[in-house]
Amino acid sequence: MVEGTKGSHHKEGSTKMSKHSMICAGIDTGKRKLDVALDERAEQLQVDNTADGHVALLAWLRKYRVERVGIEASGGYEQVVVSHLRRNGLVVIVFQPAQVRAYAKFHLQRAKNDKIDAALIAVCTAAAPKIHAPPDPRLAPFAEHLTLIEQTTEDIACFKTRRESCRDQRIRGVWKQEIGRLKGLLRSELKQLVAAIRQYPDLAERLELIASVDGVGLRTAVAILVRMPEIGRVTREQAAALVGLAPYDDDSGDQVGVRHIAGGRERLRKSLYSATLAAAFHWNAQLIAIYERLIAAGKSHKVALVACARKLLIFVNTVVARGTPWTPKPATI
Repeated sequence: MVEGTKGSHHKEGSTKMSKHSMICAGIDTGKRKLDVALDERAEQLQVDNTADGHVALLAWLRKYRVERVGIEASGGYEQVVVSHLRRNGLVVIVFQPAQVRAYAKFHLQRAKNDKIDAALIAVCTAAAPKIHAPPDPRLAPFAEHLTLIEQTTEDIACFKTRRESCRDQRIRGVWKQEIGRLKGLLRSELKQLVAAIRQYPDLAERLELIASVDGVGLRTAVAILVRMPEIGRVTREQAAALVGLAPYDDDSGDQVGVRHIAGGRERLRKSLYSATLAAAFHWNAQLIAIYERLIAAGKSHKVALVACARKLLIFVNTVVARGTPWTPKPATI
C-alpha cells in the first residue's frame, strides 16, 4: 500500500532549516510501514515495509530527485530498505535513535508521531556535515552468521547455569547433552563463517593481520573484521570510541566525577573483553605489564581490564593500518 500526502509538516515544535541545494528525505521505520518526508517540502509518503513498498519508495524518491536519505535504526527493520536504496545509487545515512532524539531536544521539538519523526530525520539528514562511505555489503551476511555464533555461546552459558542449579541427575544429563550439541554447532558454524570470509582475498588478508596480534583468537578476529569495517582506517581514539572503550570525563565546576565508558558496539565490546581476560593474564606480554602496572597504582580490576581492552584494539588498528603482522615488544612494567 502506498499513501502520498501533500500537507504542511511544520507542526508544533518542528524545525526549519535554511535552504539546501541538495534534496534530502527522512524515513521513520516501523515493522510494517515506512513514513517518508522531504526536507523543507510538504510532500510525504507512507509505504509498506515490504519489497513492493521499497520499489514504490524508490520511484517516489527519484520523482523528487532526492540525493540523500536518512533513516533511523529500528531494531533491524530498516536493513532491507537501506540495502535496496544503496544498491540503486542513493546515499543513505543510518542514524542511531539517540542522535535523532538529541537533535529534536536541541531544537525544542516536543510533538511526536511517525510523520513528524520522518520530517525531523529529513532535517537531520540535510544538516549532516560528513557522509561516511557505506559499509562493505559483503559483511552483512557475515554479521548475521556471527550473531548466530554469539547467541549460541549465550545459550551454552545459560544451559550451564541451569545444569549447575539442578539437583535431578536425569535433567542434569539432558542439559549436558544439549550443551554438547551446541558446542558442536558452535565449532561447525565458526568454521563455515571463516571459510566464507576467506573466499575474498582482501578480507582473508585482513583477518590474518588481526589474528596475528597476541591474544586475539580467530573468533575475536572475525568479530573485529565483521563488526568494525573501519579498522585500520581510523585513529586510535576513533577506534576506541566506536567500540565504546573511550573514557569520558564527568566533571562540572569544581566537582571532578569518575570517568566512564558508554555507547559503542556492544557485541564487539563483549568479544574484546573476553579476549582481554585471557590476553592480559596469559598471552600478551605488553597487556600483562599494563594490567599489573595499573593494579599496582591502585586501579580496580575493571578499570585495568577496560584499559587493556582499549590497548588491544589499538594494537589491532595499528597492525591493519600498516599492513604487516604483529611484532611483540618487550614488556615493561
